[in-house]
Amino acid sequence: MDDLLFLKLGGSLITDKTGVEATRPEVLARVAAEIAAARAANPALRLVLGHGSGSFGHVAASAENTRQGVYTAVGWHALARVSDAAARLNRLVVAALLEAGVPALSLQPSASADCLDGVIQAVAVQPVQQALAAGLVPVVYGDVAFDRTRGGTIISTEELLSFLAGPLRPSWFLLAGETQGVLDASGLTIPLITAANLPEILPALGKSRGTDVTGGMSAKVHDMLELVHGRPDLHVRVLSGLVPGNVTAVLLQPQTPIGTELLAVSIV
Repeated sequence: MDDLLFLKLGGSLITDKTGVEATRPEVLARVAAEIAAARAANPALRLVLGHGSGSFGHVAASAENTRQGVYTAVGWHALARVSDAAARLNRLVVAALLEAGVPALSLQPSASADCLDGVIQAVAVQPVQQALAAGLVPVVYGDVAFDRTRGGTIISTEELLSFLAGPLRPSWFLLAGETQGVLDASGLTIPLITAANLPEILPALGKSRGTDVTGGMSAKVHDMLELVHGRPDLHVRVLSGLVPGNVTAVLLQPQTPIGTELLAVSIV
């Protein structure tokens, strides 16, 4: 699937993470329209879309520390509330995509995910493959999951898409958030990140603005570098989805030099 792309819409992009269940409807509608425009311009484009939970799932999960484990009846009730919050945002995302003309199909991760001490061991891949074969855009999202060690946990969108990258083998993993890319201590965009220059930029990688139980930008950079280390042919780009046209541009030409690219090795 050389033309298969993964696109993650960050929770910070489509919601206001400093609020509680606060969406950015105008941003969501515009990004959905940009995805539709890319598909119209390139009918061969195959896309797996994921989105964060933003001010929906993260706020609910933070209140009960769900990611660290579920061991009581109160905890399980909280896990169910987190799942409900994440699904509510997913319905809004899918509705916006359908309104824009994108044949989006929601696939609930918690229905098939199996975790061991916070690490995904299995997720149903066949429905994603069948959706792609049918010309649909499968939509996954950060969700709760059953865990053989912790009882229950939270799996981030990046963790889920990283797992799916194994069997589906996309060529690019695009992460659209609210910042121009990964920023250095001066607030400037870092054009390229590899394992070689990671130590020097680590101090600049702060936590997410607002509530984020999955670690914010620092965790995302570490996870993406680990992913490309195992898949050197995979490219990762972090970019702003707040800039009109960016999403369409990178879906049509992922090599477009905007934001931050993460690679397994440095370009000499």
